[in-house]
Amino acid sequence: MAKKNDKTEGKKLAKELLVDRKNGFFSVSDTKVKKADAFCEGYKEFLENAKTEREAVTAAVKIAEAAGFKPYDAEKTYQAGDRVYLNNRCKSLILTVFGTEGCKDGVHIEAAHIDCPRLDLKPHPLFEDNDFAQLKTHYYGGIKKYQWTTIPLAMHGRICRKDGTTVDIRLGENPGDPMFTISDLLPHLAGEQSAKPLSKAIEGEKLNVLVGSRPVRDENEGDHLFKLNVMRLLNEQYGVTEEDFVSADIAFTPAYHPCDIGFDRALVGAYGQDDRSCAYAELMAAVKIKTPKHTNVTVLADREEIGSLGNTGLDSNFLHDFIEDLADAEGLKVRHVLAKSQCLSADVTAAFDPNYADAYEANNSTYLNCGVGMCKYTGARGKSGTSEATAEFVSKIRRLFDANEVLWQIGELGKIDGGGGGTVAMYIAGLNVDVVDVGVPVLSMHSPFEVVSKLDEYMTYQAMKVFAEAE
Repeated sequence: MAKKNDKTEGKKLAKELLVDRKNGFFSVSDTKVKKADAFCEGYKEFLENAKTEREAVTAAVKIAEAAGFKPYDAEKTYQAGDRVYLNNRCKSLILTVFGTEGCKDGVHIEAAHIDCPRLDLKPHPLFEDNDFAQLKTHYYGGIKKYQWTTIPLAMHGRICRKDGTTVDIRLGENPGDPMFTISDLLPHLAGEQSAKPLSKAIEGEKLNVLVGSRPVRDENEGDHLFKLNVMRLLNEQYGVTEEDFVSADIAFTPAYHPCDIGFDRALVGAYGQDDRSCAYAELMAAVKIKTPKHTNVTVLADREEIGSLGNTGLDSNFLHDFIEDLADAEGLKVRHVLAKSQCLSADVTAAFDPNYADAYEANNSTYLNCGVGMCKYTGARGKSGTSEATAEFVSKIRRLFDANEVLWQIGELGKIDGGGGGTVAMYIAGLNVDVVDVGVPVLSMHSPFEVVSKLDEYMTYQAMKVFAEAE
């Protein structure tokens, strides 16, 4: 009998004192699983419509306006429950729901980024070589270059013509559209290439997109007839000339469509889930909250993948200046508002992958289907290139999630000295705001086809919503 009591006591102590990491399907109700599946149908639609930051802003504004958000006017006076948005150059977006207490005790901020690794066109991209017409690209963000060859690509973006008019292009996504690709060397001739490190097997200057192989049929057979035929087609369809590429934001992205992964359909596979998974979660939280106590500020930012630099990234003043407008309208100093503010920096984290277990430290990793992932710090090596949340703020977020049945976990981005990376958290922390990273665990991050859990996506939405509504 004593042995049985000891065993029972041991289980009780273990439950009280030890961390018990469980797959969510052993702790979450079937009802919530069904809600997660339904939530991710809208998520997949968002991914389909938002393959660039411009498209993400357009899709988000459409969702926000349907929920009653209106363009922000700094000259107007707003009341609790009013809903506004600020569109920053069609590449970043702020959504705000005014709270009953306004800004006097700080604002609640949820911040994600909507830019993703891709291939941007160079200013003079079009050339022909041995009867191929190709476009030269400059890759954006951290990619494995070899992953971008021999896959179907789509063309997205805006061209501003010489006269100032614009044309938007989205080609390669709809049935019947042409697609594009980057060629690679056949294995029979790739002995030298295969001996190179992965990072050097494909050179950046060889990420040239194949866009044509038929010439203009000219009896006099002039020069550049393959290149000319491509421009003829673009001019007929979009009214542009070659020089107009100088003033264009054109990207090539994978032409894959979002889909369910696995016989059980538990996962979503798609391009651009870092960080549109978190962006969609916080966007839907913003449109679902009613009237919070604290004014809620949702940020969808650009440029994170290259350091958040530029006037649409969070290393600029656009968020600070917006909150300063909110503070001024209430007769407050912005520095006092920011010092009392809190933020969930919504960015993805690396999901533990058993195929590459050596890159992770298993006890401090995040896992698929175990809920929203929290990172007290990111960065690399000696925690460089990041902020770190205080113990007090992490404790507050833990209690908030537990009280609202938000499934969560905490981890790091791989082994020490194995690599690492930063997020927008450091720039918001630089405003003297309490901030912690919270987001969706991702498999195959920064690849052309990333994978996330539907349950984790839904729990990230739940995390954003309870934080936005928290007192």
